[in-house]
Amino acid sequence: MAPPGATGPTGPTEPTGLTGSTGPIEPAGPTSSTGPTGPTSSTGLSRLAALHGVATSYSPSPDRTVPATDAAVIAALAALDVDASTPETVRRALTARETELSDQLLPPTVVVWQGGPDAPPPWSGLPPGTRLSVETERGERLEWETPDDRARALPPGVHQLRAETPDAHTATAHLVVAPNHLPPPRENTYGMLVQLYSLLSHRSWGMGDLGDLAELAAWSGRALGAGFVQVNPLHAAVPKPPDGPSDPSPYRPSSRRFPDPVHLRVEDIPEYAHLKGAARDQAADLTRRAAALRESVLQQGQLIDRDAVWELKLQALELMHEVPLGPGRGAAYNDFLAEHGQALEDHATWYALAERYGPDWHTWPAPLRDPASPRTARARRELMDRVDFHCRLAWLTDAQLAAAQRSACDAGMDIGLVHDLAVGVHPAGADAWAQQRHFAAGMSAGAPPDAFNARGQDWGLPPWRPDRLAESGYAPYRALLRGLLRHAGAIRIDHVMGLFRLWWVPEGRAPTEGTYVHYDAEAMLAVLALEAHRAGALVIGEDLGTVEPGVRETLQRHGVLGTSVLWFERDWAGTGRPLPPERWRADCLATATTHDLPSTAARLSGEHVQLRDRLGLLTRPAAVEQTEAAADVWEWLGLLSRLGMLPGGGGNEQEEIRAVHRFLRATPARMIGVWLPDAVGDRRPQNLPGTWDQYPNWRLPIADAEGRPLTLEELAASPRLHAFMEVFTDVFRARRRPRTAPPGARPV
Repeated sequence: MAPPGATGPTGPTEPTGLTGSTGPIEPAGPTSSTGPTGPTSSTGLSRLAALHGVATSYSPSPDRTVPATDAAVIAALAALDVDASTPETVRRALTARETELSDQLLPPTVVVWQGGPDAPPPWSGLPPGTRLSVETERGERLEWETPDDRARALPPGVHQLRAETPDAHTATAHLVVAPNHLPPPRENTYGMLVQLYSLLSHRSWGMGDLGDLAELAAWSGRALGAGFVQVNPLHAAVPKPPDGPSDPSPYRPSSRRFPDPVHLRVEDIPEYAHLKGAARDQAADLTRRAAALRESVLQQGQLIDRDAVWELKLQALELMHEVPLGPGRGAAYNDFLAEHGQALEDHATWYALAERYGPDWHTWPAPLRDPASPRTARARRELMDRVDFHCRLAWLTDAQLAAAQRSACDAGMDIGLVHDLAVGVHPAGADAWAQQRHFAAGMSAGAPPDAFNARGQDWGLPPWRPDRLAESGYAPYRALLRGLLRHAGAIRIDHVMGLFRLWWVPEGRAPTEGTYVHYDAEAMLAVLALEAHRAGALVIGEDLGTVEPGVRETLQRHGVLGTSVLWFERDWAGTGRPLPPERWRADCLATATTHDLPSTAARLSGEHVQLRDRLGLLTRPAAVEQTEAAADVWEWLGLLSRLGMLPGGGGNEQEEIRAVHRFLRATPARMIGVWLPDAVGDRRPQNLPGTWDQYPNWRLPIADAEGRPLTLEELAASPRLHAFMEVFTDVFRARRRPRTAPPGARPV
């Protein structure tokens, strides 16, 4: 008894709704997925794969194991620079790996948890008398000999560990010292979930921007008592190619390290006020054109056109780039450049080169495909003005993100902004170019076949190499977390199961012909906990879909909140009926829907089935789907009525939507997320998994129940919204406490 899944190329999400608070229900997959070369059969190959973290099988359900193909395993090993193409190369690689591990005093990265249960330190297996020294990230030095243990004296951070045995063998490792458990929110809270581009105001240039985000945070915090606003990933996007539109999905970014300047509120940039003469006239003309673009969305029913918005903003930003920075702003910009160093320079260089050679670095002249080549260094000098321009855009966007978080905190929000971390990056983009050695060449992350998608999924996102991450002390991972947490009270990790393992699909092969590759989950979680601790931020894991046994328990043990969607919270291990509120897990963000799922109004009315039927996405007769969907809804409405949350027993859509959220409020969930379009009866999903050009994914403004786009100003004045929000405001508004920043957060 499992609800339908939601999968597809437009967003890297596994089938949603397969779990309840009592544990996962693993869907039954196809009988086999072995491919033309058959399942892995070589003991040597299996042993070699295990030593490199490459799986040779997976279990789509507790009672079934599906073998991976030899081809998938060999391809995954090849992406890790391990040749397993013949029996002889397997033997040589196996001998080399076993020798390497037997000679290894320390792995490349080791973890010490602070404040948790007593556990042997990672050096406990070293010979007695081994001298250990730690150089902390602050330059302090600690020394001792085994079997003494100084682990509890180590400060949080990423340090350098050195070991020397009595017989003079030495080893070094990165040492991650992290808090064992992140603290929960100070008290249970609720907040808004919104796709920022969809939130237009009368000041937007055709799509929602960071000024709108600051305004939403200020209004919802002060007037509604909301504790947070969660937004879609604001990562930098891949620019528009010459022969078509850009990819509108926020989940396939060029870079997760830096934000996208398309979200800038142009008029809020200080240099805008200092434009003079012809430049000021040009800016005024751009503002008029932007107003026309905005009205085409709000009044004429046009889709949000990110490319058109960026074309106008780019011209305005180039005008402002000619305005000299004042002494104070110049010093702030120089500080930003110094803080972000080579990573920012590489990011800006990619965008400068993309302007000249196109947005796919694989098609550039060969020497420019290497960010460290002499030719790239020369191009960087030649394009210095454009490199500086793109560095400036990153700084300006960072500043407006800081302003939005300040607005949230000043409005009394306990958490403020919740940023979303996409599961990966576009293979043609800036991160994949600048960090090539950390990505698995010829591989794409995805998902294996399951009961809801027998073909599996290929997300088109290159996965990180676990070996290179460990060798670097997880440096690129640490950097992107630090950047995302700069101006956030919490972070949402999309597909958090990817910290444990990812399904690798070889280039040119079907998703069924992939295999899982495991990551050092302890190290990945320790880095996540460390960076969240430094920022004073919460962590939310999107753990919907097929989840390995033990993953949720591990996340909970370290204070990572899960995600629970009402329609999927059933007693899967027992009756299969809706889970009553007192049985929900507390450590979660509880919601009625997400950006990949139907709105609550559409689910209640069955319109989500009608939409999928019109687009030819159903795999069963529409009547069967509609009957099943209606039965699901009525079972939930029956529970709501019995609990006294639905006066009259149903029949009034607005009251039913309020009842759904009364139920969420009755759970022990530490955070409750309100999908903002639900507050006004919007019926359209922002993303319909399984579609590409059949549906306008990621391009719809928030609209009312009749499909009429609404501005932020109209949302704030909406009687329907205010009636809906009474579910929460009577409890949460009284708690509002203005403050300037979340506890422990860096100054902005």
